[in-house]
Amino acid sequence: MIKSNPLSFEIGPFRPPSEAFSLLIRATRNCPWNRCAFCNLYKAAKFEYRPVEEIKQDIDNARRIMDEITAMAGTDGLHHVLAGVYQQPPNESYRHVALWLYAGGNTAFLQDSNALIMRTPELVEVIKHLKASFPTLNRITSYGRSDTADKKTLAELSEIHQAGLSRLHIGLETGYDPLLKYVDKGATAARHISAGQKVVASGISLSEYVILGLGGKEMRHQHAIETARVLNEIRPDFIRPRTLVLVEGMPLFQAAQEGAFVRATDEEILEEERLLIENLNCPASFVSDHITNLLGEIEGKLPDDKARLLAIIDRYFALSEEERTNFRVGRRAGIYDSLDDLSRPAKRQTVGKIVSRLADSSGKVAEEVIYDMMKGFI
Repeated sequence: MIKSNPLSFEIGPFRPPSEAFSLLIRATRNCPWNRCAFCNLYKAAKFEYRPVEEIKQDIDNARRIMDEITAMAGTDGLHHVLAGVYQQPPNESYRHVALWLYAGGNTAFLQDSNALIMRTPELVEVIKHLKASFPTLNRITSYGRSDTADKKTLAELSEIHQAGLSRLHIGLETGYDPLLKYVDKGATAARHISAGQKVVASGISLSEYVILGLGGKEMRHQHAIETARVLNEIRPDFIRPRTLVLVEGMPLFQAAQEGAFVRATDEEILEEERLLIENLNCPASFVSDHITNLLGEIEGKLPDDKARLLAIIDRYFALSEEERTNFRVGRRAGIYDSLDDLSRPAKRQTVGKIVSRLADSSGKVAEEVIYDMMKGFI
């Protein structure tokens, strides 16, 4: 039975999609930079360091919660108990641990936006305590900023890796310097390259994130070409594209409202993605693991799969205008996962009804209507 005074630990609000089933440990709160024009996640929140002992106490509480849950298993079996705790937890900490255990209980993610900013000895102490508390962990990851990574020495990053940090998720966003300045990223292409190469040399696996559409209509070509150039220099393990979605609270949203930033269309962004892939020659896994991407099936190992990835984009553009609209609506409605879904009668019929409902008097679905559908995922 769960104690009458249940334990808890602090869980931050965000993590990468690939860490959906990781144990979340909040090492810092919010974002130390908090100026990116394309982000609204932490704009009203102040960055805070957390004391190491406080973080370690959270780790200890997560371990005790795990022990409580597993002790309840008995003859009912662990998965049965986990389902019960998940559905009726005493608090969110228990629900989170139950989900983590159900998924295998072998990965952890240090929150919030830049745990790497911690002093190296303190970060090492936290990671070692996490590994000692959960010996089954085979992957510990964190967000980081290029500026932060570049300020650490290679020896420091290697020490952090040896302590147990497996992977860093870094927002490259773009490799085009004028665009980096425009969106106030707080990094240059040169710094992105220096930091990325240092992370790779340390042995830490590196995921670099790219925001498709970040350059709008004006800078999309330079954005694609220069981003590919920077990624080729870094040679990260993973390249993860995200499609720009503008929502209130982002400075870029306000710029768009005032006409200073003109958003690219879905198909212009897809052309931009094609140009990016065309110019990539580094060995990396291209992972389209976000619902905002129009073609989520654009995934593979570069450079071997480059031709196949480009062929997926070409297949889309070979569709008739009616079929492309149908696919975009179906994708933004969360019904289609891939182009093959166009050939599935039940899905096609469902999407057809949505298209009919959304179409104007000329039978077309407006770009803004489809875009508003995409915003529903954010």
